[in-house]
Amino acid sequence: MSTTQSRISLPVWQERFAAPFAPTTAAEMAARGWDFVDVVFVTGDAYVDHPSFAMAILHRVLERAGFRVAILSQPEWKTCEPWRQFGRPRLFFAISAGNMDSLINHYTANKKVRNDDAYSPGGKIGLRPDRATLPYCQRAREAFPGVPVIAGGVEASLRRLAHYDYWSDSVKRSILLDSKADLVVYGMGEQSILTIAQKLKAGGTLRDLRAMRGVAYAMGAKESEAWMAQQQAADGADGAALSIIPSFEQVRDDKWAFAEATRLIHTNTNPFNAATLVQFHDRQAVVQNPPALPLSQQEIDAVYDLPYNRRPHPSYKESVPAHEMIKDSVTILRGCFGGCTFCSITAHQGRIIQSRSSESVMKEVQKLAADPDFKGIISDIGGATANMYTMRCSRPEVEAKCKRLSCVHPGVCKLLGTDHGPLIDLMREVRNVDGVRKVLVSSGIRMDLAQLSPEYVRELAEHHTGGRLKVAPEHASPKVLELMKKPSIDNFGVFADQFRQASADAGKPKQQIIPYFIASHPGCDLDEMIDLALYLKQNGYRPDQVQDFIPAPFDIATCMYYAGLDPFTKKPVNTARNLNDRKLQRALMQFFKPENYFEVREALIKAGRADLIGGCDGLIPAQPPKEAIESRRKQANAAARNDHYHSVANPAKGEQPGERPVPPQVKNKGYRPGRNSASRKNRGPGKPPPK
Repeated sequence: MSTTQSRISLPVWQERFAAPFAPTTAAEMAARGWDFVDVVFVTGDAYVDHPSFAMAILHRVLERAGFRVAILSQPEWKTCEPWRQFGRPRLFFAISAGNMDSLINHYTANKKVRNDDAYSPGGKIGLRPDRATLPYCQRAREAFPGVPVIAGGVEASLRRLAHYDYWSDSVKRSILLDSKADLVVYGMGEQSILTIAQKLKAGGTLRDLRAMRGVAYAMGAKESEAWMAQQQAADGADGAALSIIPSFEQVRDDKWAFAEATRLIHTNTNPFNAATLVQFHDRQAVVQNPPALPLSQQEIDAVYDLPYNRRPHPSYKESVPAHEMIKDSVTILRGCFGGCTFCSITAHQGRIIQSRSSESVMKEVQKLAADPDFKGIISDIGGATANMYTMRCSRPEVEAKCKRLSCVHPGVCKLLGTDHGPLIDLMREVRNVDGVRKVLVSSGIRMDLAQLSPEYVRELAEHHTGGRLKVAPEHASPKVLELMKKPSIDNFGVFADQFRQASADAGKPKQQIIPYFIASHPGCDLDEMIDLALYLKQNGYRPDQVQDFIPAPFDIATCMYYAGLDPFTKKPVNTARNLNDRKLQRALMQFFKPENYFEVREALIKAGRADLIGGCDGLIPAQPPKEAIESRRKQANAAARNDHYHSVANPAKGEQPGERPVPPQVKNKGYRPGRNSASRKNRGPGKPPPK
């Protein structure tokens, strides 16, 4: 059927868009004139056809190659019927929990249920399960046994080997074994998903896919033994790189082994020299092939030049908060060579920068400017780190051998190309497009790199800051910053002075610089947080928001949190693991808020710093302000009503977010544990409660 013929029968709303959305229901599939699909893409996010959403990119990449793709967005996961609505997919199910790990999406650092989900229509919670990859894969198996199940996305990528799970406080085995997925595609998946589709269409088998880069897979016990013997023979013959890391049982039972496995995993992230990693789970081998090679400029241009509608699926009655945030943004690069130990970006996107050409970026900006709904402001032009555009190692032969995890820590590598010129030229071009009034840089920037280009700082201050520039020094303690792989706080001070001067020179002296800091990071105790609070007071910073450290799977800092060791030096790292200690650290960062008074006082006394209570140099006054007393009263009343009752759902019992049964007494307004109610007093010992 021709393209014209297929679009004539589309729903009326579909005709308004430059390119049809993928079908999301059987009716939409029938309207396209399709009697089958090649791939069913299952996602925990709302369906948004914007290049900031993985399902949009992967759908468009497959569509360009001639494959038929249906998108099953946020399906009801307690039955496999939604998985059956498109019929048996000809090639495979592609499974993703969404743009975020589902547990980080659902729960705060204190393990309380979040009030909203930015990736769901209307911000509604509960539209995806905890550990969404697992039930999504299981339902695909149940719906059509024998159809290959390929898992990917952030959740599967960061759980592809044995990993620490913060929400259960335990080491869990590879997600391959629990989900029963045939393959996990880790990292950015455009190359991989297209290769998988092409190989399966050509008659290839799942075994044929095991030779691909950027995938992990599991084998049975007998197959594992035979494969290992074959690999060991090949290693002696042709030098094939193979590294056996500590097994699941070892990392589960021995924290030193966990740290060593973390070291080996992270020193094998450079796609040009990474080894194949093997981790045994009992007698089963989980194999991780080397990462996919970075996209060339031509390849990444081709991905972003595809016909995205930049809108949520029209069937949604409410807006999708995540889309509202990024709908007018433009991605110009991917990857990050910062290597911050608490961040998953490098582990997922890679540390080699992949930059779009200025021509490709300008096409997208011109398309955006021509959109009738565009208000003239590009909310962000950047990526994981905005000012790494076009930056690569100046010596490709060295880059191919380098095992360094960060190109900027402990100092900027002398071989790193740090020229901001191409980025400055691009920023100037974009802001001169007709219909564009303002171009903001909202992505993070590396301040140590920005300082190397005073011209970039001037451009940033004069043209690309909307009154407030957000940056992330993260901490003030040298010890904590070293563990984070971040530059010293003095580096932030130098950049802040540069930016203020550039703002004044541009006639914008009121522009502010807003620093972000992290509480409870490994290596940070109350003394470090008190030092940070003093730094904030002395420099006049009052953070609006507090970022609590969350131990995400696979991160180096997560290893420090769980094992209490730096995986590279094996030196001990003290960490705040108690929720009350974490609460005190969080309060110290906002010591100036009256509602935090009593927590800050407790922290200061506990740390032996009562000298900071009262006086001009103190963090808090000697006597609690009225607002602090009122806040404590409200908190006590809320606790009495049990408004604070939250807990992580237990999947083993079939519980999902927001579904965990609340004890009947908790539902009774005003209930307090242990209260002698009138009914209890009257019924006497041994008598049943009244019906």
